[in-house]
Amino acid sequence: MVAGQGASPLFGTLKAVATFFDYLRFERGCSENTVKAYEGDLARWCAFCEGAGLSPLPPSEEKVAPFLRKASLEGKSSATVQRYAATLRSWSHFLQMDGWIEQDVWLPPLPDKARRLPQILNEGEVERLLSACPDTLLGLRDRALLELSYGCGLRAGEACSLHVGDADFRRGTLRVLGKGDKERLLPLVGQIKERLRLYVGEARPGLGGTSDVLFLSRNGRPLRREDFWRIIRRRGKEAAIPAVRLHPHVLRHSFATHLLRRGMDLRTLQELLGHASIATTERYTHFDLELRDVYDRCHPRA
Repeated sequence: MVAGQGASPLFGTLKAVATFFDYLRFERGCSENTVKAYEGDLARWCAFCEGAGLSPLPPSEEKVAPFLRKASLEGKSSATVQRYAATLRSWSHFLQMDGWIEQDVWLPPLPDKARRLPQILNEGEVERLLSACPDTLLGLRDRALLELSYGCGLRAGEACSLHVGDADFRRGTLRVLGKGDKERLLPLVGQIKERLRLYVGEARPGLGGTSDVLFLSRNGRPLRREDFWRIIRRRGKEAAIPAVRLHPHVLRHSFATHLLRRGMDLRTLQELLGHASIATTERYTHFDLELRDVYDRCHPRA
Protein backbone atom coordinates (compact mmCIF):
# COMPACT_ATOMS: atom_id res chain seq x y z
CA MET A 1 0.00 0.00 0.00
CA VAL A 2 1.26 3.47 -0.83
CA ALA A 3 0.94 6.01 1.95
CA GLY A 4 1.05 9.73 1.35
CA GLN A 5 4.10 11.76 2.18
CA GLY A 6 4.39 12.25 5.91
CA ALA A 7 1.72 9.63 6.62
CA SER A 8 1.44 8.17 10.09
CA PRO A 9 3.34 4.85 10.60
CA LEU A 10 0.03 3.51 11.91
CA PHE A 11 -1.47 4.04 8.45
CA GLY A 12 0.74 1.32 6.95
CA THR A 13 -0.05 -1.23 9.67
CA LEU A 14 -3.82 -1.24 9.31
CA LYS A 15 -4.79 -4.18 7.14
CA ALA A 16 -8.32 -2.81 7.05
CA VAL A 17 -7.05 0.23 5.12
CA ALA A 18 -5.27 -1.84 2.46
CA THR A 19 -8.33 -4.05 2.04
CA PHE A 20 -10.49 -0.95 1.69
CA PHE A 21 -8.36 0.29 -1.21
CA ASP A 22 -8.73 -3.08 -2.96
CA TYR A 23 -12.48 -2.80 -2.45
CA LEU A 24 -12.47 0.66 -4.07
CA ARG A 25 -10.43 -0.54 -7.05
CA PHE A 26 -11.96 -3.91 -7.79
CA GLU A 27 -15.52 -3.77 -6.46
CA ARG A 28 -16.47 -0.13 -6.86
CA GLY A 29 -14.31 0.39 -9.95
CA CYS A 30 -12.77 3.64 -8.67
CA SER A 31 -9.96 5.24 -10.66
CA GLU A 32 -6.43 5.41 -9.27
CA ASN A 33 -6.86 9.17 -8.76
CA THR A 34 -9.90 8.52 -6.57
CA VAL A 35 -8.06 5.82 -4.61
CA LYS A 36 -5.12 8.19 -4.06
CA ALA A 37 -7.53 10.82 -2.72
CA TYR A 38 -8.90 8.25 -0.23
CA GLU A 39 -5.32 7.30 0.67
CA GLY A 40 -4.43 10.89 1.49
CA ASP A 41 -7.58 11.44 3.54
CA LEU A 42 -7.18 8.26 5.57
CA ALA A 43 -3.47 8.94 6.12
CA ARG A 44 -4.45 12.31 7.58
CA TRP A 45 -7.09 10.63 9.74
CA CYS A 46 -4.64 8.01 11.06
CA ALA A 47 -2.01 10.68 11.77
CA PHE A 48 -4.60 12.70 13.70
CA CYS A 49 -5.62 9.69 15.78
CA GLU A 50 -2.02 8.75 16.52
CA GLY A 51 -1.24 12.30 17.60
CA ALA A 52 -4.27 12.34 19.89
CA GLY A 53 -3.57 8.88 21.31
CA LEU A 54 -6.76 7.47 19.78
CA SER A 55 -7.50 4.33 17.79
CA PRO A 56 -8.60 5.03 14.21
CA LEU A 57 -10.94 2.03 14.38
CA PRO A 58 -13.82 2.62 14.38
CA PRO A 59 -14.36 6.28 13.44
CA SER A 60 -16.72 7.56 16.12
CA GLU A 61 -18.47 10.87 16.66
CA GLU A 62 -16.13 11.71 19.55
CA LYS A 63 -13.10 11.35 17.26
CA VAL A 64 -14.40 12.57 13.92
CA ALA A 65 -15.87 15.87 15.17
CA PRO A 66 -12.52 17.24 16.47
CA PHE A 67 -10.75 15.87 13.38
CA LEU A 68 -13.02 17.86 11.06
CA ARG A 69 -12.91 20.89 13.35
CA LYS A 70 -9.10 20.82 13.28
CA ALA A 71 -9.15 20.69 9.46
CA SER A 72 -11.40 23.77 9.38
CA LEU A 73 -9.17 25.65 11.81
CA GLU A 74 -6.18 24.82 9.58
CA GLY A 75 -7.89 26.72 6.78
CA LYS A 76 -9.18 23.76 4.77
CA SER A 77 -12.08 24.70 2.50
CA SER A 78 -15.61 23.50 3.25
CA ALA A 79 -15.38 21.25 0.17
CA THR A 80 -12.21 19.60 1.55
CA VAL A 81 -13.73 19.12 5.00
CA GLN A 82 -16.79 17.58 3.39
CA ARG A 83 -14.55 15.25 1.39
CA TYR A 84 -12.82 14.12 4.60
CA ALA A 85 -16.22 13.34 6.10
CA ALA A 86 -17.32 11.49 2.95
CA THR A 87 -14.13 9.40 3.01
CA LEU A 88 -14.72 8.42 6.64
CA ARG A 89 -18.36 7.60 5.86
CA SER A 90 -17.31 5.26 3.04
CA TRP A 91 -14.63 3.67 5.18
CA SER A 92 -16.97 3.22 8.18
CA HIS A 93 -19.55 1.55 5.96
CA PHE A 94 -16.88 -0.76 4.52
CA LEU A 95 -15.58 -1.70 7.99
CA GLN A 96 -19.00 -2.96 9.04
CA MET A 97 -19.82 -4.55 5.67
CA ASP A 98 -16.50 -6.46 5.62
CA GLY A 99 -16.74 -7.56 9.25
CA TRP A 100 -13.94 -5.46 10.73
CA ILE A 101 -16.32 -4.08 13.36
CA GLU A 102 -19.38 -5.82 14.75
CA GLN A 103 -21.42 -3.05 16.32
CA ASP A 104 -23.71 -0.77 14.35
CA VAL A 105 -21.52 1.70 12.57
CA TRP A 106 -21.78 5.45 13.10
CA LEU A 107 -21.64 7.35 9.82
CA PRO A 108 -20.20 10.87 9.98
CA PRO A 109 -22.70 13.44 8.71
CA LEU A 110 -21.59 15.52 5.76
CA PRO A 111 -21.01 19.21 6.56
CA ASP A 112 -22.90 21.71 4.47
CA LYS A 113 -21.05 22.45 1.27
CA ALA A 114 -21.17 25.93 -0.15
CA ARG A 115 -22.86 25.93 -3.54
CA ARG A 116 -21.04 27.83 -6.22
CA LEU A 117 -22.00 28.75 -9.71
CA PRO A 118 -19.82 26.90 -12.18
CA GLN A 119 -17.25 28.84 -14.13
CA ILE A 120 -18.39 28.44 -17.72
CA LEU A 121 -17.62 30.22 -20.96
CA ASN A 122 -20.33 31.63 -23.17
CA GLU A 123 -20.44 30.48 -26.77
CA GLY A 124 -18.65 33.59 -28.01
CA GLU A 125 -15.79 33.02 -25.56
CA VAL A 126 -15.47 29.41 -26.65
CA GLU A 127 -15.18 30.58 -30.25
CA ARG A 128 -12.50 33.11 -29.26
CA LEU A 129 -10.59 30.43 -27.38
CA LEU A 130 -10.61 28.11 -30.39
CA SER A 131 -9.69 30.90 -32.79
CA ALA A 132 -6.67 31.78 -30.64
CA CYS A 133 -4.92 28.62 -31.89
CA PRO A 134 -2.74 29.45 -34.95
CA ASP A 135 -2.07 27.19 -37.95
CA THR A 136 1.20 25.82 -36.57
CA LEU A 137 2.00 22.29 -35.37
CA LEU A 138 1.21 23.17 -31.76
CA GLY A 139 -1.64 25.47 -32.76
CA LEU A 140 -3.32 22.69 -34.75
CA ARG A 141 -2.83 20.35 -31.83
CA ASP A 142 -4.30 22.82 -29.36
CA ARG A 143 -7.26 23.57 -31.62
CA ALA A 144 -8.02 19.85 -32.01
CA LEU A 145 -7.64 19.26 -28.26
CA LEU A 146 -9.92 22.14 -27.31
CA GLU A 147 -12.47 21.35 -30.06
CA LEU A 148 -12.66 17.75 -28.89
CA SER A 149 -12.80 18.58 -25.18
CA TYR A 150 -15.60 21.10 -25.67
CA GLY A 151 -17.41 19.29 -28.48
CA CYS A 152 -17.52 15.96 -26.63
CA GLY A 153 -17.59 17.20 -23.02
CA LEU A 154 -14.42 15.35 -22.07
CA ARG A 155 -12.67 15.42 -18.73
CA ALA A 156 -9.04 16.53 -18.94
CA GLY A 157 -7.83 13.03 -18.06
CA GLU A 158 -10.07 11.48 -20.72
CA ALA A 159 -8.74 13.77 -23.44
CA CYS A 160 -5.11 13.08 -22.51
CA SER A 161 -5.60 9.30 -22.37
CA LEU A 162 -7.09 9.01 -25.87
CA HIS A 163 -5.25 6.90 -28.44
CA VAL A 164 -5.17 7.42 -32.18
CA GLY A 165 -7.29 4.31 -32.73
CA ASP A 166 -10.06 5.68 -30.48
CA ALA A 167 -11.14 8.10 -33.24
CA ASP A 168 -13.07 6.39 -36.04
CA PHE A 169 -13.36 9.01 -38.79
CA ARG A 170 -15.29 6.72 -41.13
CA ARG A 171 -18.04 5.99 -38.63
CA GLY A 172 -17.78 9.37 -36.94
CA THR A 173 -17.32 8.03 -33.41
CA LEU A 174 -14.91 8.53 -30.52
CA ARG A 175 -14.25 5.83 -27.94
CA VAL A 176 -13.60 7.28 -24.48
CA LEU A 177 -12.46 5.51 -21.32
CA GLY A 178 -13.99 7.35 -18.38
CA LYS A 179 -13.99 7.03 -14.60
CA GLY A 180 -13.85 3.48 -13.30
CA ASP A 181 -12.64 2.31 -16.74
CA LYS A 182 -16.17 2.72 -18.10
CA GLU A 183 -16.18 3.03 -21.85
CA ARG A 184 -18.57 5.22 -23.81
CA LEU A 185 -18.95 5.96 -27.51
CA LEU A 186 -19.42 9.60 -28.51
CA PRO A 187 -20.34 11.20 -31.84
CA LEU A 188 -17.41 12.68 -33.77
CA VAL A 189 -18.92 15.04 -36.32
CA GLY A 190 -18.71 18.42 -38.01
CA GLN A 191 -15.97 20.88 -37.13
CA ILE A 192 -14.74 18.66 -34.29
CA LYS A 193 -14.11 15.76 -36.66
CA GLU A 194 -12.42 17.93 -39.28
CA ARG A 195 -10.12 19.66 -36.79
CA LEU A 196 -9.09 16.32 -35.32
CA ARG A 197 -8.49 14.86 -38.77
CA LEU A 198 -6.32 17.87 -39.67
CA TYR A 199 -4.24 17.43 -36.52
CA VAL A 200 -3.79 13.67 -37.00
CA GLY A 201 -2.95 14.01 -40.68
CA GLU A 202 -0.74 17.12 -40.70
CA ALA A 203 0.43 18.18 -37.24
CA ARG A 204 0.83 15.01 -35.19
CA PRO A 205 3.46 13.40 -37.47
CA GLY A 206 5.60 16.52 -37.07
CA LEU A 207 5.63 16.14 -33.28
CA GLY A 208 7.48 12.81 -33.51
CA GLY A 209 7.43 10.27 -30.75
CA THR A 210 6.60 6.56 -30.84
CA SER A 211 3.54 6.59 -28.58
CA ASP A 212 0.09 5.90 -30.05
CA VAL A 213 -1.44 8.37 -27.57
CA LEU A 214 -3.49 10.86 -29.58
CA PHE A 215 -2.21 14.17 -28.20
CA LEU A 216 1.55 14.69 -28.01
CA SER A 217 3.78 17.37 -26.55
CA ARG A 218 6.29 19.35 -28.62
CA ASN A 219 8.84 16.66 -27.64
CA GLY A 220 6.67 13.78 -28.82
CA ARG A 221 5.68 12.50 -25.37
CA PRO A 222 2.06 11.89 -24.35
CA LEU A 223 0.31 15.06 -23.24
CA ARG A 224 -0.42 15.18 -19.50
CA ARG A 225 -3.30 16.82 -17.64
CA GLU A 226 -1.03 19.61 -16.41
CA ASP A 227 -0.10 20.26 -20.05
CA PHE A 228 -3.80 20.46 -20.88
CA TRP A 229 -4.25 23.04 -18.13
CA ARG A 230 -1.35 25.15 -19.41
CA ILE A 231 -2.75 25.06 -22.94
CA ILE A 232 -6.14 26.36 -21.79
CA ARG A 233 -4.53 29.13 -19.78
CA ARG A 234 -2.21 30.17 -22.63
CA ARG A 235 -4.88 30.17 -25.33
CA GLY A 236 -7.33 31.82 -22.95
CA LYS A 237 -4.89 34.66 -22.33
CA GLU A 238 -4.47 35.13 -26.09
CA ALA A 239 -8.28 35.20 -26.41
CA ALA A 240 -8.54 37.90 -23.68
CA ILE A 241 -10.48 35.59 -21.33
CA PRO A 242 -9.76 36.32 -17.63
CA ALA A 243 -7.69 33.58 -16.01
CA VAL A 244 -10.15 33.36 -13.09
CA ARG A 245 -12.75 32.00 -15.52
CA LEU A 246 -10.50 29.23 -16.79
CA HIS A 247 -9.99 25.87 -15.12
CA PRO A 248 -9.50 22.24 -16.26
CA HIS A 249 -13.24 21.46 -16.40
CA VAL A 250 -14.38 24.75 -17.95
CA LEU A 251 -14.95 23.25 -21.40
CA ARG A 252 -16.85 20.26 -20.01
CA HIS A 253 -19.06 22.50 -17.86
CA SER A 254 -19.64 24.83 -20.82
CA PHE A 255 -20.51 21.88 -23.07
CA ALA A 256 -23.15 20.61 -20.63
CA THR A 257 -24.69 24.02 -19.95
CA HIS A 258 -24.85 25.02 -23.62
CA LEU A 259 -26.53 21.75 -24.62
CA LEU A 260 -29.13 22.08 -21.85
CA ARG A 261 -29.92 25.64 -22.92
CA ARG A 262 -30.42 24.39 -26.47
CA GLY A 263 -32.94 21.82 -25.31
CA MET A 264 -31.04 18.55 -24.80
CA ASP A 265 -32.74 16.15 -22.37
CA LEU A 266 -30.96 15.08 -19.19
CA ARG A 267 -30.78 11.37 -20.05
CA THR A 268 -28.92 12.02 -23.28
CA LEU A 269 -26.60 14.49 -21.55
CA GLN A 270 -25.95 11.91 -18.82
CA GLU A 271 -24.80 9.41 -21.45
CA LEU A 272 -22.57 11.95 -23.17
CA LEU A 273 -20.91 13.02 -19.91
CA GLY A 274 -20.51 9.47 -18.63
CA HIS A 275 -22.24 10.12 -15.31
CA ALA A 276 -23.17 7.00 -13.36
CA SER A 277 -26.11 8.82 -11.74
CA ILE A 278 -28.50 11.27 -13.36
CA ALA A 279 -28.43 13.22 -10.08
CA THR A 280 -24.91 14.32 -11.02
CA THR A 281 -26.17 15.56 -14.38
CA GLU A 282 -29.10 17.37 -12.79
CA ARG A 283 -26.76 19.80 -11.09
CA TYR A 284 -26.30 21.50 -14.45
CA THR A 285 -30.03 22.20 -14.49
CA HIS A 286 -29.73 23.85 -11.08
CA PHE A 287 -26.66 25.81 -12.18
CA ASP A 288 -28.45 27.03 -15.28
CA LEU A 289 -31.46 28.17 -13.26
CA GLU A 290 -29.18 30.03 -10.84
CA LEU A 291 -27.41 31.74 -13.72
CA ARG A 292 -30.75 32.84 -15.13
CA ASP A 293 -31.83 34.12 -11.70
CA VAL A 294 -28.66 36.20 -11.44
CA TYR A 295 -29.20 37.52 -14.95
CA ASP A 296 -32.84 38.46 -14.22
CA ARG A 297 -31.85 40.17 -10.99
CA CYS A 298 -28.87 42.11 -12.34
CA HIS A 299 -29.49 42.92 -16.00
CA PRO A 300 -31.06 46.37 -16.45
CA ARG A 301 -33.23 45.19 -19.37
CA ALA A 302 -34.13 41.73 -18.04
